Amino acid sequence: MNNTQKISVVEKVGYSLGDLAANLVFQTLVTYLAYFYTDIYGLKPEDASIITLAVGLIAGFGFNPIIGALADRTRTKWGKFRPWILFTAIPLGVAALFAFSTPDFSYKGKMVYAAITYTLLLLLYSANNLPYSALSGVITGDMGERNSISSYRFVAVMFAQFFVQVFMLPIILSVGNGDKAVGIENVMTWLAIIGSVMLLITFFTTKERVIPKPEQESSLKADLKDLFQNKPWVITLCVTTLIFITLAMKGGSYVYYFNNYVDETSLKNFISPITGFFGSIGMNFFGEDAKSAGFGLFNAGGIIMMIMGIIFSKKLADRFGKRDVFMTSLFISTVFIALFIFYPSKSVGLMFTSQILHGFFYGIGTPILWAMIADVADYSEWKNNRRATAIIFSAMMVGLKVGLSIGSSLVAFIIGKYGYISSEGTENIIQPETVAAGAKMLVSIFPAITFFTACGLLFFYKIDKKMEIQIEKDLAERRKK
Repeated sequence: MNNTQKISVVEKVGYSLGDLAANLVFQTLVTYLAYFYTDIYGLKPEDASIITLAVGLIAGFGFNPIIGALADRTRTKWGKFRPWILFTAIPLGVAALFAFSTPDFSYKGKMVYAAITYTLLLLLYSANNLPYSALSGVITGDMGERNSISSYRFVAVMFAQFFVQVFMLPIILSVGNGDKAVGIENVMTWLAIIGSVMLLITFFTTKERVIPKPEQESSLKADLKDLFQNKPWVITLCVTTLIFITLAMKGGSYVYYFNNYVDETSLKNFISPITGFFGSIGMNFFGEDAKSAGFGLFNAGGIIMMIMGIIFSKKLADRFGKRDVFMTSLFISTVFIALFIFYPSKSVGLMFTSQILHGFFYGIGTPILWAMIADVADYSEWKNNRRATAIIFSAMMVGLKVGLSIGSSLVAFIIGKYGYISSEGTENIIQPETVAAGAKMLVSIFPAITFFTACGLLFFYKIDKKMEIQIEKDLAERRKK
């Protein structure tokens, strides 16, 4: 085995398509789950909150450790992790379609259907994305190449995020002729097909190279003991949970923010030069509705700048170390989230400016967190002389699921506490004035708290640049022997 083997561009692109596919699902959950349950499916905010929280916690703490342990013990001619990607590619797409379908049941029937389909979706997402994430830790043992792979991967993530957050709402309204339920089912059908094909490409273009020696095999009990004695793993688990709480909270709140807080006239005046330009060349991507167009352009600006930030990520991480770059970029990006609390409803220009600057600085750190998890797997092998890649990566997936569930639950719960009225099939409902204040808090103060807390925890993460170099050197020498 060659731990310093360089990875071809084809393999990096093929690997990145797996995350593009997964994020067609994940970004839809982040951006629209609460909105789908309250405004399309017709659940009360408190019921939507209970379902997302309960199912998410079960999935996070139940599914991920089990799948991690099973994946680490998988033995096939294709490796440990690639078979999981192959056999879950199509079922994951089908589950996503079911989860965003709107069958005509009674209210209790709707709640049961939502709970079952969301549980199935999160189970299959775990079975697909946890082995996919662990695959990045065994494609190569070269930490520089891992930084490169992460950069490719998160450019793909940004493309998925761009589509979902910029174009998906106008497309839903267009293909459904105003019927959001029909629109989202049609869109999810195509996303399921495209995502399944991309996951199959990932399977056929990647290879597992870091293969544990037989003497490194261990029991599940030993793996769990190693986990909870692994301080970097515990910190990464906590940081990941906090980050995905924030992403789900602010991402799921923007649609409420634009519908209930941002001044429509000021928004229309601000975006009219952009929408007018695209309309003049026959490319009216954003539709006629000013709020959905503004929502799309707002997200577009942030995502484009995140991609720009990702471009700088590898060079900065190689020079200064992953931990320090990630912590700094996260802190600066959080400042621009907190500033939203000060913007009046008519200050659309300031809102867009903060979103752009937040996106750039957050983009710098976006690929680094996933590369850090691969480093934690190396740290565990370096310290214990045993490698359990998938169960290490379960930290990321537990954090992702629990964070997503808590964040999405908080969106539905908090907006409900501010008096939000569900609007299934009913347009032009006049919301209480308190809803605007709640939407403003959900995109500013609440997500800033969790991001700043994550920054504080990173001070205790001890795999800095110096330790990265030492671990990589020591493991390379061991593997040569």
